[in-house]
Amino acid sequence: MIATAARLVSHRQRFGTGASGCGRFCVRIFVLLFLGLFTAVSSRAAAPDIAEASAALLRSDTGQWLYTKAAETPRHPASTTKILTTLVAIESGDLDRAVTVAAADTKVETSVVGLRAGQRVPLRALLYAAMLRSANDAAMTIARAVGGSTADFAALMNERAAAAGAKRSHFANPHGLTDSHHLTTARDLALITRAAMANPTFRQITGTKTYTWRYGAQPQVLENHNHMLKTYAGCVGGKTGYTAAAGKTLVVVARRGGVELIAVLLNGHGERIWEDAEELLDYGFKVAR
Repeated sequence: MIATAARLVSHRQRFGTGASGCGRFCVRIFVLLFLGLFTAVSSRAAAPDIAEASAALLRSDTGQWLYTKAAETPRHPASTTKILTTLVAIESGDLDRAVTVAAADTKVETSVVGLRAGQRVPLRALLYAAMLRSANDAAMTIARAVGGSTADFAALMNERAAAAGAKRSHFANPHGLTDSHHLTTARDLALITRAAMANPTFRQITGTKTYTWRYGAQPQVLENHNHMLKTYAGCVGGKTGYTAAAGKTLVVVARRGGVELIAVLLNGHGERIWEDAEELLDYGFKVAR
């Protein structure tokens, strides 16, 4: 727009004008310039006002960062940790092998699927329990089956996170329960999720709305805690999380028209995190065009 105005002024000067004519002409040019700039600015989507302490929006198909807020600040990830847990387990191979539940695996707190010591469960089923129900007992069984111990599995997690580009993260357990040495950033978690979504098996699991769990006294239906799979057009995956230290955490992946976005929100409070995730994704789809 500025270059166009300059060419018009130059053209006017080249062919000559009177003083008053030039004044009127220049006024018109600058009015057009102002209107053009105003239109260009107003046509851009306004950056969302995100309440969560940290957030990041990554266009996963290009690697472009579309929004960040304190995205390099280490924070507790809570159960969004299970994105990495599931990826490491998938890459270990043979998901249909049965693994034995240890007594220690059943002694974790809060969200569980009700595993019993000595029970034999396919690894694949445990991954669905970890991602959909956010079952901590399933995460513990996965870690021991794949890594030999939770400490050795955490080492695998950190190695995989670094390979995905995560530079300010350290994982100490497979479930995300609070540990002072278990921290990540919004940026790192987006990159880890990008690596996970590149795996077709992970993509299938995280995008599953319900899964029939057949390894208890009676079958039960596990519903994905990420309800945006049902409420947000184009949502294809993600993971929720909560602990008192982490607050509410959320990762949501959505795809529209060939554009795939990963939204990460950390240290949220209340139900606003869902609204902010939708607003962040809406913003991303507008500016990504």
